[in-house]
Parts: sequence; structure tokens; C-alpha cells
Amino acid sequence: MGNSCCFFCTCIDQASIGILERWGRFERLAEPGFHLLNPLVGQWVAGILSTRIASLDVRIETKTKDNVFVQLVCSIQYRVVKENADDAFYELQNPKEQIQAYVFDVVRALVPRMTLDELFEQKGEVAKAVLEELEKVMRGYGYSIEHILMVDIIPDASVRKAMNEINAAQRLQLANVYKGEAEKVLQVKRAEAEAEAKYLGGVGVARQRQAITDGLRENILNFSGKVEGTSSKEVMDLIMITQYFDTIKDLGNSSKNTTVFIPHGPGHVRDIGDQIRNGLMEASSAQLNAE
Repeated sequence: MGNSCCFFCTCIDQASIGILERWGRFERLAEPGFHLLNPLVGQWVAGILSTRIASLDVRIETKTKDNVFVQLVCSIQYRVVKENADDAFYELQNPKEQIQAYVFDVVRALVPRMTLDELFEQKGEVAKAVLEELEKVMRGYGYSIEHILMVDIIPDASVRKAMNEINAAQRLQLANVYKGEAEKVLQVKRAEAEAEAKYLGGVGVARQRQAITDGLRENILNFSGKVEGTSSKEVMDLIMITQYFDTIKDLGNSSKNTTVFIPHGPGHVRDIGDQIRNGLMEASSAQLNAE
């Protein structure tokens, strides 16, 4: 009668760890590779756990300190600790639900102490708090929490719309301020230009009148010197009459003719000359009194 023995072999994949039992009781961990088991002594593979990093996305709805309801999306990256794979296999029936419950607990305890703006500014602090709490708890169950990312913060749709309107109003207000400053500078520059133009126009008119006066003075002196027996008054009357007829001629030759009714005759010409002469004399008298 010969002896016979019965063995079976199993292979554990890379990045995995096997749980070996004997008669339903944990015996040891099986590293990746080939393993020979003896079922006659109750050895068998109870399960295989992956040691790769797994990712779990958790969506939490809570409210902030300023009573704004928000949804937070956390991405938890975790893995089985190889040395404690037996704890991970036997202690937790559903590790994902356990992780999710702790994330809910930490986030809903921390976020209500922040305003919405503070939450956006300190989302890294929220992720850090969740990481510390999960790492402390899940380490005892054979799991390591590698990273926690606060993927998204989603306020209520009405709140997002209000925030966009506030931002748009602030930018519009700033644009109006810049526009007002630009218009102010433009008006100041326009006023300075008008003042400069008026000043230069006044200087030009003054120079023009000075040239006319100098020209009249030279004409009177030349005429009086060349024609004996003429007085300055007679020369001035002659010049005024000449200017009068030149003005009438310019009115007639203008391309945009208008009807102008003026008294005309020798007596009226003399009256115009007297008025101009009196005006010049009064101006000279006022200038002498001022000096």
C-alpha cells in the first residue's frame, strides 16, 4: 500500500498580498510568487489584497459659517499596508464606507466654522485635517492614507450667480473710476489748450493792432512830409475813407454775400472818421492817465 499526498499550488501576483489560513484560522501572509499548499492540513488562500494605491472620490454637502450650502469633492488615495494586510482583510468589511464616514465627520465639523471665502482660501487646511484624522484611524486597520486632494468646491447655483454679479459690479465700478479719471484729464487738457489758444489769439490781435497803428503813424508822417500844407487830421480822414471803401469792396466780393444796410454818403463817411478818431484819442488819453 503506497502513501499518497495531495498538494496544490497557487501564485500571488506582483503588487498583491495573499491571506493564508489553516482550518479557518489566519496562518500567514503570502508574498507575490509561487506557493505550495497542503489542503490535507487545512491550508488554503482566504483572499488576495492589492497593495496598489486606490482612489476614492467622496462628495460631501455641508454649509459654511455664512449659511451657504456647498458641495465638496475629496479624492482620497489610500493603500493596504503590506505588513498589516491581515488587519485590512479581517477588521473591515467595507473599507470604502469606513473612509467615507470619517471624511464626512471631519469635513462637516470643520467647514461650518469657515465662511465661503475662507473655505476657498483654506481648502488645503481642510484636506490636511482630513488626512491627519484618517491616517490616525485607518492605520489601525492596516490602511495607509497617502494623499487627500480637495478636488472641487461647488456652491449653490444661486450663490455662484450672485458672486459673479458682485465681481462684475466691482469691475464695472473700477472701470467707471478709470473712465472718470480719463475724462477729467481730458477736460483739464482741453481747458488748458483753450486758455493757451485764447492767450495766443489775444497776443496776435494785440500785435495786429500795434502793426496797424504803426502803419498809420508812418503813413501820416510820410504823407505830411511829402505834401506840404496837409495836417494830420486831413491825412487821417483820407485813410479812413480809403479803409471804408476797401471794406465795402470786400463785402461785395465775398462768396457768401449777405445784405447789409448801412448809411452811405459823404456826410456819413465823415461821421465814421470822426468816431474812429475820437476812439483813438480817448484810448490815448486813458493810457496817459494810467501812466
